[in-house]
This record gives sequence, structure tokens and C-alpha cells, in this order.
Amino acid sequence: MRPSRVGLSRKLALAGFLVCAGLIALALYLQYFENVEPCPLCMIQRLWFIGTGLVFLVAAIHGPRGWGVKVYGVLALVMAVTGAGFAARHVWLTWYPPDISNCTADLFFQLQRFPWLSVLQRALQATGDCAKVDWTLLGLSIPEWSLAWFVALGVLAIVYMTRKKARRSHDFL
Repeated sequence: MRPSRVGLSRKLALAGFLVCAGLIALALYLQYFENVEPCPLCMIQRLWFIGTGLVFLVAAIHGPRGWGVKVYGVLALVMAVTGAGFAARHVWLTWYPPDISNCTADLFFQLQRFPWLSVLQRALQATGDCAKVDWTLLGLSIPEWSLAWFVALGVLAIVYMTRKKARRSHDFL
């Protein structure tokens, strides 16, 4: 009897979920143990990491075949590309900070009092808070790392949905 194996699609989806979970864990560690306060754009990027991770998690649990793999792949890719857009805007702000720096309320406070489109517009306009670099690793800021990880997750989503199914006799995974 042949031992059951987890398919490569599920492994790729699980890897995407674990990357996203690890990044959220790191963000929470930096916030609560290193006292690096997130700006509105940081919080929005967290939401896109969570969304991307959830798509990968559902794909790993569901283990679809055929067109189902493509649906999950496209969803994960859309999430990663959107997150990369927010991260790119954030990187741009750190490289070219606005002349005027002002304080803004916490993202969740704003969401409770203003329409979400207004909050999103304010986050995209950003303030000095989003231009401030509080932490770096290997010379890269949090927004730069975030952008790199969104790109990597986008590539993973493309690999997930476009890989060819291995033949049974050559299936080593």
C-alpha cells in the first residue's frame, strides 16, 4: 500500500499561509515588544497579508484540482498585488517624506468614526507618521521588507496556479 502524500499544491498553499502568519507574528512582536508603533499604511498592509494568508489557508485545506487551483491562485495574486501597491506607496513616502508632518488617530479609531473610504483616502495621503523609519533589518525598512514579501507571495501565487501536475511515476513530493 502506498503512503498518502500531501500534493504539491497544498504544500505551496500552506507555505504561503505560513509566510503570512509569520509576518503578522513579527509585526505584532515589533509592535508589542519592541514598541514600534504602526502607522495607518502599516495596518492596511497587515490586512492584505492576513487576506493573502487566509486565501492560501483555505486553498491548503480545500486542496482543489483543476480550475479551483486557478481561482485560489488568482485570489492570492490579487491580494498580494494590492498589498504590494500599498507597500510601494509606503516605501515612496519613506524615501520622499512630506514637508508637513502631522499626527493622525489610530486606524481603528478612524474606522469607528469615519466612512472607510475616507479612512483609506487619508491613509493613502499619509502623514509624517508613515514616512518615519523606526526599524530596519539588513538596511531595509519595514515597508521595503513588506514590499519584498508581497512580491514573493505574488510569485508563489503564480507558481501555485501555473505549475504542471507531476506524473504519478515522477511524483516525489
